[in-house]
Amino acid sequence: MNIGKILTAVLLWVSTFPLFAAEVTMAFGEKIPPFCFPATDSGIEVEVIGEALAYRGHILKPEYYPFARIPVTFLAHNVDAAMTDLGRDMEPEGALYGDPAVFYDNVFITLKERNIIIEKPEDLQGLSVIAFYGAAKRYPKWLKNVQESNLYHEQNNQSLQALTLNRQHYDVVLSDRNIFNYFTLHLQREKGFKPKPVEEHHFVELNPMDYRPVFWDEHIRDDFNAGLKHLKETGRYQAIYDKYLK
Repeated sequence: MNIGKILTAVLLWVSTFPLFAAEVTMAFGEKIPPFCFPATDSGIEVEVIGEALAYRGHILKPEYYPFARIPVTFLAHNVDAAMTDLGRDMEPEGALYGDPAVFYDNVFITLKERNIIIEKPEDLQGLSVIAFYGAAKRYPKWLKNVQESNLYHEQNNQSLQALTLNRQHYDVVLSDRNIFNYFTLHLQREKGFKPKPVEEHHFVELNPMDYRPVFWDEHIRDDFNAGLKHLKETGRYQAIYDKYLK
């Protein structure tokens, strides 16, 4: 019997198992359907991250916060991970970035009847804008002048974006396309909302690295990345998206 071959086989077999399994508390936004549904611990982002962590035995424990509190809670080490850095570089603080779990396709949205054209930052001059928390940090080139003109507002409850745009309380919404469409349909079903036709203005190239989860533990981050890769290779990743958007 070749002891060397046996030992090699055993080591290879052991290497397929996680070094340790952990409960991972992670900060998520509390009002961003279809990506997070706090009442049921579900949604595209919660399920993708949860299943990616489970690939090597970890258990996701979501905790939900207003968007502005997510980086504060993470940097205070009250959680093990966070869904986003909210536009702040946390590497100097020792945070470890994972691969992008989901993609947010942020666009400017206006009422079609207004015939507003947005092709460059100057086109926002004189227009009021409502956006999600952290948008000004992420897109300073586009939003700095709007902020300085006191025409800019960030709102944690993104369902208000569809309502306020429809009523022309704001001229422009900055939102992820799927989130805005989800809330518009939800308001139609639940509140009898009658949305006016809108127009989307793409203003930046979609950069997956703009939105990544952050971790404190290197092993958990690496296990997450491995699990995320597995979800994509097996088709499970797309199946989770389809579950909520088709």
